[in-house]
Amino acid sequence: MAGERATPLLKDELDIVIPTIRNLDFLEMWRPFFQPYHLIIVQDGDPSKTIKVPEGFDYELYNRNDINRILGPKASCISFKDSACRCFGYMVSKKKYIYTIDDDCFVAKDPSGEDINALEQHIKNLLSPSTPHFFNTLYDPYREGTDFVRGYVDLVMTIPKGTLFPMCGMNLAFNRDLIGPAMYFGLMGDGQPIGRYDDMWAGWCTKVICDHLNLGIKTGLPYIWHSKASNPFVNLKKEYKGIYWQEEIIPFFKSVTLPKECKTVQDCYLELSKQVKAKLSSVDPYFTKLADAMVTWIEAWDELNPSGDASAKLANGAAK
Repeated sequence: MAGERATPLLKDELDIVIPTIRNLDFLEMWRPFFQPYHLIIVQDGDPSKTIKVPEGFDYELYNRNDINRILGPKASCISFKDSACRCFGYMVSKKKYIYTIDDDCFVAKDPSGEDINALEQHIKNLLSPSTPHFFNTLYDPYREGTDFVRGYVDLVMTIPKGTLFPMCGMNLAFNRDLIGPAMYFGLMGDGQPIGRYDDMWAGWCTKVICDHLNLGIKTGLPYIWHSKASNPFVNLKKEYKGIYWQEEIIPFFKSVTLPKECKTVQDCYLELSKQVKAKLSSVDPYFTKLADAMVTWIEAWDELNPSGDASAKLANGAAK
């Protein structure tokens, strides 16, 4: 009927996951786009602090006490004092799709001055086919005014099979049914020698597994406005080991092969954890701990999602 608003795409099939340590006033700007959807808020830091959520949003909130209660000893695989804790939200969601965003990300405007509905663009990306075996030649990173960037270009394209990429977790959507168990954001933050490399690690693991299972990953639109709430010098102290370790990590992922017997995401991830322990533990003992946490993550995922064979629905799927 004329005048009726269309039902938002995937309204009952998508959860929005938000990691935070602060009141979620940023949601007011996103209200026109996010309010129809269910939110999963993962509270990091002090669990006794009350996080205020604007009225009118449908949400569930988990703090560290909740994580410990739900996962028991396996809660050790969920990072503390790092946005990597967001992956707990992926685990407890029961929806087919996930969109995750940071609380210092705001609505951007297109060249005409209109607000950009980033979630809607992500959904369109998820619902349209990817082309990992065919590369679109439109974009030239050497063209004047362009550069090699993380995340944003003014188009949507599929990352070619066999190519790694630097995933950014603050504006990310994926098909949880297809690739959810691979979206582990690692051990970061409190008690760990590294922080803020959670999305990079998850991206490398996911890309290797997607390539093996013939799934596609897209990059590009939509873009958002990021007004960084954290201190870049504090961030550098958390990240600097990762900058050095990349010299070993990236060649490792470029050389990883998964046996054809690995037919599910869980199988692939457990095999990857074995290779991480075998080939990266010599870089730093942290990788032995990380490899063990990768196994714990899969065990916890399967406990909370007993029918969650993420590769049972691999027909024409894409992770974004």
